[in-house]
Parts: sequence; structure tokens; C-alpha cells
Amino acid sequence: MASYNRVMLMGNLTRDIELRYLPSGMAVTEFGLAVNERRKSSDGQWVDDVSFFDITLFGRTAEVASEYLSKGSPIFIEGRLKQDTWEKDGQKRSKVKVIGERMQMLGSRDRSESSGGVREPNRSSYRSYDNQQSDDGSEPAPRHDAQPTGEGPGYDDSHIPF
Repeated sequence: MASYNRVMLMGNLTRDIELRYLPSGMAVTEFGLAVNERRKSSDGQWVDDVSFFDITLFGRTAEVASEYLSKGSPIFIEGRLKQDTWEKDGQKRSKVKVIGERMQMLGSRDRSESSGGVREPNRSSYRSYDNQQSDDGSEPAPRHDAQPTGEGPGYDDSHIPF
């Protein structure tokens, strides 16, 4: 039977990012992500439910995160779940965390604009970073995700299957 393990989360950092390096030289960082869900309770009042997730990033993605993000920064993370197990005081313990493979920063690029609140980002300022290596082993460059508008050249091409 086939398996599938993907997770996508959008939220805010719960603490500043601390970057460290493995003995192999690869960058790694771990941080918390708070994801808010707003819903109406049975009495009609709005209630915020907050879930907290531990995120781990590696390589260039970890370096970029530590350089540009701080506590409260809004981000989108795509990755996979991983269960860590260990033994402490004779008891087996385990924890599920997210291994981030793609990160998208959602806030302003100008840190001086942060005044406690998060302003609505300009779509052109979104930056994506993949934690994947290219075929030649080098780190990939940041991706600038293009969002098709339907107004550009090629949208009326009869060979496009959509």
C-alpha cells in the first residue's frame, strides 16, 4: 500500500530563530509555529483556537529563516511529519514534528515597517525557498512563484490542455 506524508501550515513564529550547524556543516534550525483557527462557539461568540507545532529546517532554507524571520513573523511551511522517539528515566517518549521542505515568507521585507501588527503583503514580495538540492548538488536559488493571471502571452494557445 502506498503512503503519503505532507503537511502545510501557515502561522506565526513563537520565538526568534537560532541557527546552528551540524558536524557535516549543514545549517539547521528548530522553532515553534502558532497556527490560529477562529470559529464560532455554540453560544455565537468568536473563539480563537491556537495549535503549536515544532518545525525543523535544514540547509539554505534554515539560513534564510534565521536571517529574515523573528518572533511573530508570518510564514507558510510545507513539509512532512516525523516522529522522534527517545527514552528518559526508563520511559519511552515520542513527539511528532514537522520537517520543513519549503518555506514562504509572508510579511514585509522591510523590518522597519513592523510595528507589532502584520501588514498585508504584496504578492510580488512573496519568496519561496525549497530545501531540495539540484542535480549538480548545489543549493537552489530562491523561487519567485508566479501567479498566472490569464492576461499574459500564451493563454490563448490551443496546445495548452486547460
